[in-house]
Amino acid sequence: MNKTKSDYFVKARQIIAGGVNSPVRAWKAVGGKPVFVSHAKGSKIYDVSGKEYIDYVLSWGPMILGHAHPKVIASICDTAKKGTSFGAPTQAETQMAKLISEAIPSIKLLRMTSSGTEATMTAIRLARGFTGRNLIAKFDGCYHGHADSLLIKAGSGIATLGIPGSPGIPAELARLTLSLPYNDMDALRKAVKRYGSQLAAIIVEPVAGNMGVVPPRNGFLEKLRELSTKYGIVLIFDEVITGFRFTFGGYQNLIGVKPDLTCLGKIIGGGMPVGAVGGKREIMEKLAPTGDVYQAGTLSGNPLAMSAGLTTLNILKTKKISFSALDDKTNQLCRQIENLFTTKGIAVCINRVHSMFTIFFQQGPVYDLNTAQKSDTALFARFFHGMLKRGVWLAPSQYEAGFLSFAHTNRDVDRTIDACSKTLKIL
Repeated sequence: MNKTKSDYFVKARQIIAGGVNSPVRAWKAVGGKPVFVSHAKGSKIYDVSGKEYIDYVLSWGPMILGHAHPKVIASICDTAKKGTSFGAPTQAETQMAKLISEAIPSIKLLRMTSSGTEATMTAIRLARGFTGRNLIAKFDGCYHGHADSLLIKAGSGIATLGIPGSPGIPAELARLTLSLPYNDMDALRKAVKRYGSQLAAIIVEPVAGNMGVVPPRNGFLEKLRELSTKYGIVLIFDEVITGFRFTFGGYQNLIGVKPDLTCLGKIIGGGMPVGAVGGKREIMEKLAPTGDVYQAGTLSGNPLAMSAGLTTLNILKTKKISFSALDDKTNQLCRQIENLFTTKGIAVCINRVHSMFTIFFQQGPVYDLNTAQKSDTALFARFFHGMLKRGVWLAPSQYEAGFLSFAHTNRDVDRTIDACSKTLKIL
């Protein structure tokens, strides 16, 4: 199998930059050659040799119903028979916008994009066009896609690779982005007091998921809303990961904090490439063709993505779906893993928000990028490979989130705990 893995990766590197089409897939943070996937079904993913793994990556979050859900696949196939792209309006786009707006009340108007990166990029441009200001603020460790303005002290692959920003981003543009420590209200107050009149937007992951899972401290998002309102700053929630993961709507629904703009992706596409930005009518109307802030996309609102997304959201809306049950199952998994580590005498800090979790290899607590980076990444890498060998697919980076889907069973949890117990014996 190792020879097969190596062969696939060698061939990929000959024609694909780095051998992958997104850096974290190269496994540089954990070492070894990446496993190539053949197919997936439900809570399981299968490599090219046919080996089965319980999947806690779920395509980095979108597959909340599990892989290859029969109704989602059927809707994609039915739509594909009618054509895959038109470059013209379809009814499905309106239906999707209406469903999202009903689920997230802060969204009065919406624009579909083809990725979460496009959504956040559009939100920033829109905020600048609406306010006439140039500065934006983000938070250390929060990743909002690879647009130039946002790739400053980002998390995820950036933290993994140890790159503070990226070559190719002009210093002049980087100086228009303030990066503040996540969860630090004092730093937030000082920055807004000093730069408030120059800030077009503050963008935040309401639950950080790209330095590992880091929940907001009590009052942090509320203070963010208060200060943004006071200084006329557009508040942007990046709910690309959290949208429709914890409830039928956004994390904002659960905490009662309404941003001015919301960015979505992942789950709303049902596994297809998709993104969306929406919010207050007076801001969204600045977008072309009604306004003068330009944004466009040949495949935005693609019929395949709309059909997969609509089917997914309509299933999530049914009474058969229990987000609280998914929360309980994730809690059960995390507590049992924590108990195994405690018994073994290995320090871990498990951060969990509903069905998202990260096992940080350190004592904790983890509440921002600096504390996340105290983790023992070498020990995590050994754990990752041990779990992989025993049929459990985790994210190949300490600084990523794990996810459960509605397809995960109690047997999956039991098998995962057994794999963890066996891995710890040789760790």
